[in-house]
Amino acid sequence: MKGAVAAGHPLTAEAGARILAEGGNAVDACIASAFVSWVAESPLTGPGGGGFMLVHRGRDSSDRILDFFAAVPGNGLPHDDAGEMLAVDVPFDEQTTQVFLIGPAACAVPGAAAGLAAAHRRYAQLPWEELLAPAVELARRGVPLNAAQAFLHEILDVILRNEAEGRHVYGAEAPLKEGERVVMRDLAGTLEWLAAEGADVLYRGELARRLSAAACERGGRITEADLAAYRVVQRRPVRAAYRDVEFVSNPPPSAGGLLIAFALRVLDRLGPMPPRGSAEALATLAEAMREAARIRGGGFVSDLYRGGATRRILAEERVETSAAAAHARLRLPASEPTGIPSTTHISVVDARGNAASLSASTGCGSGFIVPGTGIQLNNMLGEPDLNPPGKVARPGMRLTSMMAPSLVLARGRPRLVVGSAGSIRLRAAILQIVVNVVDHGLTAEEAIEEPRVHLEEDLLQLEGGIDPGASDRLEGDGYEATRWAGRNLYFGGAAAVAVREGGVLEAAGDSRRSGAGMVVEA
Repeated sequence: MKGAVAAGHPLTAEAGARILAEGGNAVDACIASAFVSWVAESPLTGPGGGGFMLVHRGRDSSDRILDFFAAVPGNGLPHDDAGEMLAVDVPFDEQTTQVFLIGPAACAVPGAAAGLAAAHRRYAQLPWEELLAPAVELARRGVPLNAAQAFLHEILDVILRNEAEGRHVYGAEAPLKEGERVVMRDLAGTLEWLAAEGADVLYRGELARRLSAAACERGGRITEADLAAYRVVQRRPVRAAYRDVEFVSNPPPSAGGLLIAFALRVLDRLGPMPPRGSAEALATLAEAMREAARIRGGGFVSDLYRGGATRRILAEERVETSAAAAHARLRLPASEPTGIPSTTHISVVDARGNAASLSASTGCGSGFIVPGTGIQLNNMLGEPDLNPPGKVARPGMRLTSMMAPSLVLARGRPRLVVGSAGSIRLRAAILQIVVNVVDHGLTAEEAIEEPRVHLEEDLLQLEGGIDPGASDRLEGDGYEATRWAGRNLYFGGAAAVAVREGGVLEAAGDSRRSGAGMVVEA
């Protein structure tokens, strides 16, 4: 077998599979898939966003994170020289809406193109322009909306079509519906520009000048100096032993990988998992989630920027204390803000033992598309979790993130490559997929499709498909539960590749988001 790829859209996965079939390695496939995701999954990702790629190199079993998340803008500008962000209501469903802050003033310095270019220089083997070609073709031809993307377009309509540039792409009079085609000719031109001149044109060339001028004219703070100073940061991933495998993920200053690692260490201390789907198993997961949420209090975000954060958070005595609390007290939920599902993920493994795990996002999007480029910038400065009100962040500072592209290694080789969308719920999704594969022996598809739980504020959210008897037992034990009728994007949108005994590959995308997985035969 040549490899396997899983992603949040069938076209995204197909692009990576094609590269694997043509002899590309896992990083080649991941880069090509990422470019296609900018077209096929444009409400979630694009050159105006940022992300992380975790790379495992088969020849020396090394693991590195490339951090190309958004950075604080404003180099050369007074601190108070910023426009107002626009508050909009985004509906999750008929009953639930949430306010998000968008517009040019919400835009942080994007890192997506720089990150893919850095991954190409360090790990890829096929030509850069060849990896961009599928995305250029799709952007010009257009992509029909599937059901999951049409749903995202519907709930994000107030953002996507907030301005004339957005209405030009996403529907002049009304949001595009399922089956209608999204054509992105301006983005195709930008992709061709990147293919010809490299990502540098977005940071030091004509494209950088256009982006900065357009943003600053409208009250944004992204200067040419910000773009020229942007750098991809290589980091050592967070690592945590779990059962007889090792979990590897995104390190500080991002939070997601560290919090999943902490929850897994707590689960490890609690002993073997109870039978899958039982009330005991669901309660055990909920308590590990609670303990991970509890450590986010106080000065947690500030602590992420201090040296040694991983060592302090994963200290044995801290894990033991949380495990003891989880064991003794199976009630008292924790509280966190929600957040819209606004991330996409790509997982890849190749036949040489290389793996790539990429998570990327534009937040919920700023609604501001740089004229003539097709680039919708992110709204990361408008996300209070990433940019807390009243905090003075210096230009160039890397924002924190919940994204957690992850690997599970068995005897030093990839056993599982996984990540998820879902705002704060992506932690719970990844945690449960790891447990489903490692503890319960499920396939990649089974692990993703298993109904999930999520502890939110004072409620234990129970996805549709959980055994009613287990739900009854949880409520009888004192949990206040909300029972969902079916599977829902609320619980994340994962993509995973698994390697089973004998090297058998599996790939699966999440049906909650019309994801796809493909195994490429030798």
